[in-house]
Amino acid sequence: MAKRKPHLNIVFVGHVDHGKSTTVGRLLYDSGNIDEVTLRKLKETAEELGKGGFEFAFVMDQLKEERERGVTIDLSHKKFSTQKFDFTIIDAPGHRDFIKNMITGASQADACVLVIGSEGIQAQTREHAFLTKTLGVSQIIVACNKMDLVNYDQAKFEALKKDIVQLLKVSGWKNADQTVVIPIASYPGENIAKKPTKMPWYTGPTLLEAIDNLKEPEKPTQLPLRLPLQDVYNIQGIGVVPVGRVETGVMKVGDKVIVVPAREGKGITGEVKTIEMHHEAVQEAEPGDNVGFNVRGIEKKDIARGDVLGKTDSPPPIVTEFTANIIVMNHPTVITVGYTPVFHIHTAQVACQVTEIVKKINPATGETLQEHPDFIKNGDAAVVKIKPMQPLVIEKQKDNPQLARFAVRDSGQTVAAGMCIDYVKKA
Repeated sequence: MAKRKPHLNIVFVGHVDHGKSTTVGRLLYDSGNIDEVTLRKLKETAEELGKGGFEFAFVMDQLKEERERGVTIDLSHKKFSTQKFDFTIIDAPGHRDFIKNMITGASQADACVLVIGSEGIQAQTREHAFLTKTLGVSQIIVACNKMDLVNYDQAKFEALKKDIVQLLKVSGWKNADQTVVIPIASYPGENIAKKPTKMPWYTGPTLLEAIDNLKEPEKPTQLPLRLPLQDVYNIQGIGVVPVGRVETGVMKVGDKVIVVPAREGKGITGEVKTIEMHHEAVQEAEPGDNVGFNVRGIEKKDIARGDVLGKTDSPPPIVTEFTANIIVMNHPTVITVGYTPVFHIHTAQVACQVTEIVKKINPATGETLQEHPDFIKNGDAAVVKIKPMQPLVIEKQKDNPQLARFAVRDSGQTVAAGMCIDYVKKA
């Protein structure tokens, strides 16, 4: 079997109409990941819809409504290979109404490209710079698009670059000064995969080179084993086969493991007999691996999606209450004490109640704005106390970021996102 290239999830974010989808489409085309015929068809469709110039965007914007309105509504995923990596590109919406999908995208991403038009930093640019940081994206590239609209003016680019570095600093990005900021013009294809012809003053990498210079995310193998269950099957001749993705640590055949909270809320133990990945038996699995496995001593009725497997010597914590930093993005009214939406944490979906709004904070700096406010609303960041309505596994951001992040959903939309900073462990 050929050695697989490292895999990275990369999300493209930015204000509406700053050219994210066009940038992605152009990148896929110029790097040979989509062909001439596909692009020609998209160009015809664009012109029929009176959207000439949108053909690159249509590569990602599959929905009919998106094509007619010319905005990205849902997340699109596209595979994309470079010399160094296999990427999954997530094109995230910039439009205000669609921020919930952007959150889902950012929470899955290892790196992000923030696309900013030549008109400069907008409200959503700020929101995306902050959200990607809060949701655990660790690497950022900034692409200053539409340089063709300012005649490829170096002074305009340098001024925008200064603003961007400042924005990243207040959003909590460390080493903001070292961020790669790239001038591009996606529609004419300047500086995407080929060296620019209109910007002789620019000596840095193309967008494609910058993406290929990203660091491979470190696999958190040194953390305790955590594997949230996605499903549990009964397979004839093998028995119970739970499946899921290893988030942290390493799972080996022969490990003594515990699955919590499990049916009784106390956890259930067993020993790993077999591990299978892509239908092949393996001796061990590490972070990022999707596996099916069989555990001696565990029945199908004992465990379910949302339970988390760990080793018996470092079991995942079951909590009765937790404290979290949250950002409210998309709530129809206001959030007060007593509010009980569904929290999506790893593979678990559990109703949780807000028991205290500790304080409202400045999302950019973390400083306290107001102690114990009566409510929080869209745009607010806050520290809150939360009580799950049933046993739940969650970890602190500083101990295990992979199991600390969550999204809050209500009536079919994501209303908030956040991360756990402290908890009360079940006695």
